[in-house]
Order: sequence, then structure tokens, then C-alpha cells
Amino acid sequence: MSPIRILIADDHRLFRQGLRQICETLGRFEVVGEAENGQEAVELTRRLKPDVVLMDIQMPVLDGVEATHLITADNPAVRVIILTMYKQDQYVFEAIKAGARGYLLKDIDERELVDAVRAVHRGEALIDPGLATRLLDEFRRLSQIAASVGEAEPLTPGEMDVLRMVAQGADNKTIADRLGLSEKTVANRLSEIYQKLHVASRTQAALVALRRGWARLDDDTNVKRNA
Repeated sequence: MSPIRILIADDHRLFRQGLRQICETLGRFEVVGEAENGQEAVELTRRLKPDVVLMDIQMPVLDGVEATHLITADNPAVRVIILTMYKQDQYVFEAIKAGARGYLLKDIDERELVDAVRAVHRGEALIDPGLATRLLDEFRRLSQIAASVGEAEPLTPGEMDVLRMVAQGADNKTIADRLGLSEKTVANRLSEIYQKLHVASRTQAALVALRRGWARLDDDTNVKRNA
């Protein structure tokens, strides 16, 4: 059986070296490359075609969430595991929306990491046990919000473009770049969207869009600018 091919994306070289040693020694995996920022992770994934990417959240140039979105949109067969110090719920939600198959904290032990890589490679999904209950509670709460939203005010074509990209997990800078807008304009449109949909966050707005069929997770986000 061929070894699992791993790409490590983290902006701390010492941590990457430690992960490489764990993967190659305990897991007998093949580490095919290392990236020190999200953009490099995207480019190396396209070129090296790893089976699993171990991805940090906070990295320069492009963060781990957006890099995950680009990687999984380009090649859904690549399994991304977020490996981070951040326990905040919002990071978990955004990473899963972006296509991550695992979200683990960096304080797991070596054997847990090896087992997680194998499980995700088999097609399983893994969330740190300490975050799983909170995640389920939040998704249940958001589902109730989406189900109870009454008749919303109509969105303009430009607002709908922004909402579709929010549902895809894109941040304001990415939305601005792709739609040819300023980040301030994107932020203003988001405020209008929240008000019209009676929601208070990106996650709630994205869930409403998905539940109402205005967006799909596999949509092409390269939409044209609408006035």
C-alpha cells in the first residue's frame, strides 16, 4: 500500500519540522512538501497533489481558511485537517464551511495526530472533542434561526453576489478583489444584508442563503460584478 502523502502548511519552521518527524517516523507517511503561508499551500497542493494537508489557521499572505477553500474547490479529493491553537467557535465554523475534514488543536499527542491523518484519509471527519458539542449546539441554533426568518426584504443583485461569496466562506478582501469593489463597499453591503435578513453574523447570513437555495457550497464564486 502506498504511503499517505502529506503537505504541511504552517508559518513556524520549527513546528513544521516537528510535524514532519512525527509523520515520517510514527505514521510512516510521505511528507511531499512544506508551505509557510496559505498561498504557497494552495500552489504546492496543485503541483504536488498530496492526499492530506495539515493546515494552520493564522498564516501570512493567505490564511488557512481561505487556503482550505481554494484547495478543496480545486480538488475535493484532498483532505484538509486544520491544526491550530485557536478554540474559537467562529474559526471552527469557517474552516468547516471552507471544506476542512478535520479541526484539531495543536496540543494533541503524536499518536492522536497520526490516527487523525489516517481517519481523514479514509473519508472520516474529525473535530476536537472539546469543540464538538459546542459546534453541534451552534449549528442547531443557526438552523433554528434560518428556519424562523420571516419574509426578508429583497436583496439587490450586488448584495446577492456578496452573499453568495459569504456562503462560500470568502472573506471581505477576497470578495472585494473578485467583484472589483473596495473592502468598505463590501462591508457596507454586508451591513445591509444583515439588516434585510434579520441576522447578526456572516455565519447566520450564509446559512440563510444556503437554506433558501440562493447559494450552494459547490457554486462557482467567480461571479461578475453587478451594479
